Amino acid sequence: MTVALVWFRNDLRLDDNPALRAALDGGFEVVPVYVHDPDGEGLSRPGAASDAWRARSLAALDDELRRRGAALHAFAGHAAPTLAAVAAACGASAVFWNRRYEPDIEARDARVKRELREQGLQAESFNGSLLFEPWTLRTGKGGPYKVFTPFYRAALTRWAPEAPWEAPERLPVPEEAPHGLDLAHLRLAPKRGWDGGFWSMWTPGEAGALEALEAHLDSALHDYANGRDRPDRAGTSRLSPHLHFGEIAVSRVALAVEAQRGRIADTHIDAFLRQLVWRDFAAHLLHHFPHTVHSNLDARFDGFDWASPNRTTLESWRRGRTGVPIVDAGMRELWCTGWMHNRVRMIVASYLCKHMRVHWRVGADWFAQTLVDADLANNVMGWQWVAGTGADAAPYFRIFNPVTQAERFDPHGDYVAQWLPELAPLPVPLRHAPWRDPQRLAAVAPSYPLQPLVDLARGRDDALLAYRRMRNDASSAGTDETDDEAYR
Repeated sequence: MTVALVWFRNDLRLDDNPALRAALDGGFEVVPVYVHDPDGEGLSRPGAASDAWRARSLAALDDELRRRGAALHAFAGHAAPTLAAVAAACGASAVFWNRRYEPDIEARDARVKRELREQGLQAESFNGSLLFEPWTLRTGKGGPYKVFTPFYRAALTRWAPEAPWEAPERLPVPEEAPHGLDLAHLRLAPKRGWDGGFWSMWTPGEAGALEALEAHLDSALHDYANGRDRPDRAGTSRLSPHLHFGEIAVSRVALAVEAQRGRIADTHIDAFLRQLVWRDFAAHLLHHFPHTVHSNLDARFDGFDWASPNRTTLESWRRGRTGVPIVDAGMRELWCTGWMHNRVRMIVASYLCKHMRVHWRVGADWFAQTLVDADLANNVMGWQWVAGTGADAAPYFRIFNPVTQAERFDPHGDYVAQWLPELAPLPVPLRHAPWRDPQRLAAVAPSYPLQPLVDLARGRDDALLAYRRMRNDASSAGTDETDDEAYR
């Protein structure tokens, strides 16, 4: 038999893995390979929390491979020469992998494919992470979408998730293959163990992903349309890091959820599937508008008067010390678990971008470092959506009031009490706005800020003033545009 390398990246699973399946269908013996090449990922380089997750996910993948008679061969270095060297060492004639869609990685992968083919190797890539790759859905005029609803409608017309594929119990492997590095030598896991609190709620790896899916189908999907906005409940799937690292195929998730029709109301199933398409929409935007990693999609905001936060105020936001409980609870959840509820992500982002008037890139950079599901496309789209600078964005003048958001989505203050236990003795109204009774706050939680970092009313007014000035400047320059129907 001839030999093929299967290059694992953010597809850390065996079932439903198109690259692995292609190698096996082609009659190859397989050498599973992981190449640690953070410099080749450019702006997509993962943050510390992502690295901590990857360390465990790679170990879980290696365990699964060994159970099937194979092993994960890990290396460090630039991808193209490393893959070529490994292929030469084991006599491989082909390299298979699943595609990624971050701009720097797309460019790197194109070079890898070209250089491998120039050396006489078969080099093929596949879709292993999306329902719809970025170039498969186009507007009526042939361009990319910038508005989600028409993108979603187009997706529904072509909705056909791939049927599940089970990896064989034994994998054919060559007698000789380079051993590579011990995974610990990649130095992905933090030395100081600051991630210790993560693993009581997460189990990285394919088995953990399947468990998370089953738990969601059993306990949360039945009320997903309502429960997904409630941070005080386990109403979301918490599949985002598993999907980001490719520990479960999005098509398998979609089919499992679809199979619940009849048992669970369509409202909840459709709401969940819509979120899967949102994920594809983020990749679509990043592929077609790669500059949005660091620049506003809406160029009018290039002239917006963002504030220049000092280190103390920014650190207060990062560490959950703003004096606004729902914001602080979210930031402490992030710090302790590597994850934050999506509704709270929007609230903390709005507070930073609008009440504090700090550029969305500052928040996106922090999330990239601290989220275990720090997907570049989702991160950029989410922050630009909240900031009002991106595609299909919430208008800048729509400013979340964090108190009313908390009252609506954490009505009993349970989420706040969980992550800010010093505020738990307060009655519910004061859990959401403790500055309304500073004496009682000081008595119960003397270390908690007596007043918000930024007064909510003043911060809102200042943000709206800056927005009006930007609009006036853009109008005077003749650049005040609205969404073009061609994007719909």
